[in-house]
Amino acid sequence: MRHLMSVLGAAVLLVAAGCGSGSGVGTPSPTTAAPASQGIPVAEPIVAPSISLHDQHGKPVRLSTYRGEFTIVTFLYTRCRDVCPVIADQLNDALRRLSSAGYPANVLAVSVDPRGDTRAAVTRFARRHRLLPRFHYLLGSAAELRPIWSAYHVAADPDSSDTAVAHSAFEVLIDRSGRERVYYTSQVRAADVVADVRKLARS
Repeated sequence: MRHLMSVLGAAVLLVAAGCGSGSGVGTPSPTTAAPASQGIPVAEPIVAPSISLHDQHGKPVRLSTYRGEFTIVTFLYTRCRDVCPVIADQLNDALRRLSSAGYPANVLAVSVDPRGDTRAAVTRFARRHRLLPRFHYLLGSAAELRPIWSAYHVAADPDSSDTAVAHSAFEVLIDRSGRERVYYTSQVRAADVVADVRKLARS
């Protein structure tokens, strides 16, 4: 919990009304964000909570599989009309840039909408946003997803609306040893993720 509190002390992470109100976007504090990172550095890096789900193809995906590579974990839903698509596009662009630079990385996007994020809906979303193979959109039942939301301190209310889901919108960069290193707000930029991966890879 201490690492999360340090992050929350540096930024107000988005808990949008339906992730589509356009309000509440987190802004890092310039006095607490270390200049060595483009995001919000985790003061005391810990091993990221485990994730074991299936993607839209029915393929089992485990976070532990990607030890030795960088991974970005985020929480999305396909019916979102503004914040989630932007996050997906920025992280997908980051994957593309990192691959070109010789730093293969992965995105694990965990659904916050077990009812609306069907395999068909996520397949359409992936095609629309031209998500790369290393961008894994992970699905599950509410019973499967809630423990992961809780482990990552994600506030999610999939029953808040018939068309929108209120949830925390942030991303965490996990290093090659599986530790949480940098947090980003819903305004994450591909260039910032790339810069942070480069710095961590050299450290």
